[in-house]
Amino acid sequence: MMEARGLQGNVDLEEALSHYDKVLEAKASTLKKVDKKTLIDLDNWYQHELPVAIQERKIKCITHAELCKLMKWKLMRGKFRPKLTEMVESNKPQSVLDASQSAFDLLPDVEQALKALTVLKAVGPATASAILAAGAPDQVPFMADESMLAALPGRPKAYTLPYFLDYLDAVKNLVKQLNKDSGVSKDSMWTPHKVELALWSKSVTASLGISLGVQPAAPPEKKRRRVNVERNSVQNGTKTRGEKNKLQEL
Repeated sequence: MMEARGLQGNVDLEEALSHYDKVLEAKASTLKKVDKKTLIDLDNWYQHELPVAIQERKIKCITHAELCKLMKWKLMRGKFRPKLTEMVESNKPQSVLDASQSAFDLLPDVEQALKALTVLKAVGPATASAILAAGAPDQVPFMADESMLAALPGRPKAYTLPYFLDYLDAVKNLVKQLNKDSGVSKDSMWTPHKVELALWSKSVTASLGISLGVQPAAPPEKKRRRVNVERNSVQNGTKTRGEKNKLQEL
């Protein structure tokens, strides 16, 4: 199970979370141009617009259209499975409203809330967690592949309820550590969803080989040696024929 490991661990996750948008854009850049914009737009909708829509309703729930859009976001951000799109669209709108309302009503019992959503076609624990994370980010993290593997290192991921519950425990432990060690204000408290996003950002950063704090690249070794030759020659006031040839190559 992953631990925050003191101040440095806190800083790493805080930095990863603060660069989430930058990392998402880097991830989107690996897609086709049209898909890149679509993913960024869908993620903005999921992270910002959908939570507001759910909270503003007298009774928390999601609509059929929102479920289909959420599935599109999930598949573009993770592993694409085209059949799931068709399957999720086959759900009746009223069934989506009823199942999601029941799920939110069952919170804080996350296990039962997940079960209430998985009665819908094409909605397994991962998609169910995405629905709950949008409406209750202070209680539920989304089962993103990258976040799960980071929270439970050494364990193969599984899209099952028992695996999710272990993942949830690991994320909650991180939330507790981070809030205790960081001494953050109430408005900036860590939540399961924030930890999930930070883990995703940190994992994708590593997999894409990008740097959150961009440093100027060092010159290639060969060129750096030539620069040293030039400096030594100028200091000594002499240049051998070989050194002159090397300087002409720069």
